[in-house]
Amino acid sequence: MADMSIALLGQPNSGKSTLYNRLTGSHQHVGNWPGKTVEKNEGTFTHGSHTYNITDLPGTYSLAANSDEEIVTRDFIASGSADLIIIMSDASQLERSLFMLADYAGINVPCMLILNMMDVSKEMGRQIDTDKISKRLGIPVLPFTASDKNSYEALYDILEKDCSSWHLDAGGLEQAYADAFGSTYSKAVSLMPEGGIGVYSPAWLFSKLAEGDEVAKNIIGGCENKDEIIKIVSGIENGAPRTGNCKFTWIESIIGGAVTEKKGSSALSKFDRLATSKVGGTILAVAIALGAFIGSVILGYPLMALGGALPALGQPLAEKLLEEGAHPLLVSILCEGILTAVAFTIMMCGYIFGATFVFGLIEDVGYMARISYIFDGAMKKLGLHGKAVMPFLVSFGCNIGGATSSRVLDNWGQRVMAIALSWVVPCASTWGVVGLIATLFFGPAGAALTILGLLAVSVLHLIITSKVFGKSLIKESDRTGLIMELPPYHKPKWGSLLSLSLTRMAEAFKRAIAIVTIVSVVICLLSYSSTGNIHDSIIYKAGSAIEPVTLFFGLRWQTFTAWIASWMGKEGSLGAIAALFNESSVMTAIAQSSSAPLDNNIVSAALSATLSKPEALAFVFAFYFNMPCLMALSASVHETHSLKWTLKIAGYYVCMSLLISCIVYHLALLIW
Repeated sequence: MADMSIALLGQPNSGKSTLYNRLTGSHQHVGNWPGKTVEKNEGTFTHGSHTYNITDLPGTYSLAANSDEEIVTRDFIASGSADLIIIMSDASQLERSLFMLADYAGINVPCMLILNMMDVSKEMGRQIDTDKISKRLGIPVLPFTASDKNSYEALYDILEKDCSSWHLDAGGLEQAYADAFGSTYSKAVSLMPEGGIGVYSPAWLFSKLAEGDEVAKNIIGGCENKDEIIKIVSGIENGAPRTGNCKFTWIESIIGGAVTEKKGSSALSKFDRLATSKVGGTILAVAIALGAFIGSVILGYPLMALGGALPALGQPLAEKLLEEGAHPLLVSILCEGILTAVAFTIMMCGYIFGATFVFGLIEDVGYMARISYIFDGAMKKLGLHGKAVMPFLVSFGCNIGGATSSRVLDNWGQRVMAIALSWVVPCASTWGVVGLIATLFFGPAGAALTILGLLAVSVLHLIITSKVFGKSLIKESDRTGLIMELPPYHKPKWGSLLSLSLTRMAEAFKRAIAIVTIVSVVICLLSYSSTGNIHDSIIYKAGSAIEPVTLFFGLRWQTFTAWIASWMGKEGSLGAIAALFNESSVMTAIAQSSSAPLDNNIVSAALSATLSKPEALAFVFAFYFNMPCLMALSASVHETHSLKWTLKIAGYYVCMSLLISCIVYHLALLIW
């Protein structure tokens, strides 16, 4: 049994996750809060003879009840499940980040304050007297740098003390409410129980009622003066801005005289003027994103190369097993199916490592906020805000990284919506297949027109998808632009970045390996024949049987099978085409296409001899708008914590790709 239960509370990007990961290491698990789709992170850590349970509460900007994240955070604090609440604030943006502390003031649960990013604050020339702030608040205040292991001993020393008396002194904030609201405040508070209700003080309840908090109305539901209290606060106009002003006034009184900083110009630097300008900022963001893709591939290349080399081991291993009398089917499953699955998964993990490190670096130095600012207007039209641009940008390299990067968004609905929309973005492998087939059938000029058509349909697809899923995932109150303070630039924490990237890579491998292996083995079983002739395989017989149906969508059974094979990996569809049109092993071709460039002449000859132009165009559109690979689906399940929603979106993309290919095919028949 743990000696203490701790909860981490703070705004997004306050450093909570870094602290949580450093404390718990591998002793953590992720789930969902009961009845919610909000991520729940719990873990344990031990120091000396003491064991601690720790919960990383969802990052929120306040303790209002406007989202599921805020509701579960508030409910957990009120439940008494935590002995201590650690409130995290960003020392480099102290006034803004202390708003969470002000919103917490009046909740009678022991707490302490950690001022994170003290190193950045010092680089900015700011000095903070934490002892003075601690005396004013009546709780421990710890200067901290979550990425620096030397900061943790002071935290451990504090945690070993008795925390039962660490209640935040909210007297100054209560006085600010009294000054701002006068008799309205005093009348409402006098009608509440003197000690408050549960862990909530009368002053805290008043502030939430003044802000129009519906959950706060339920909290006072058992109070005999409920109706009179509601009547009093209902006459308050502009309650939220007024209580907000009170909180910032209180924050100023807390840090007044405790913070000194060098005076300097608050004007934007030349770089930031460029980074935040409409045209120049967009060009710069795209250029940096492109550089990030290249950097991701370079960093992930060793693992990608290792994965790509694995299928080459299949042939000598197969020959050896056959010499020893192993059944050919078993050899096929082992040397083609399982080996290919492991190869694809390792290659995927290489990219995830590179993308996590590079894009984590961009966020760590402070530039990610500038990218979000630049694209906020475009994202707002889709019901999202500027941060949602990251899944789109990263998906141009790989949809797996796009799903992973959705975690920069602050609530579940926005994350799922961003993933659903980013699947429209074609990964690098998709462009390779599309370019080959379009050029083969329509020549360079025709290929350019085909790509323009794909992009035009992509815009329409985005609009339709945002309408289809928008109402279910994003409430109208969440459809707002991005309001943010640009963080200062600072040096990256290389150790934390490396640790995070390795952790994400390991998580991805564990999630994907089973799924990809199962699919690989199934394809092996379906494409196997004792004669070695694909005409004797189940996949050929089944494909031939369903071709009258698939032709309605413009897909011959071979291209329909290649369309399905692209779920393994987009580049794998070329291998499937080569195998199906040249009567060889499907899995062998898919494996070879992942380890070395496929001979385009083989694919070209097979396709041009069999497919018509309308069929080729239909396949291009079906392939382009198909759902991403299974590894991307696995990453999406992990990020959304919802298999149901991931499958729902995947089914939608499968249906849309067939519908689009059907329309394109029948229109093309009118031309050719």
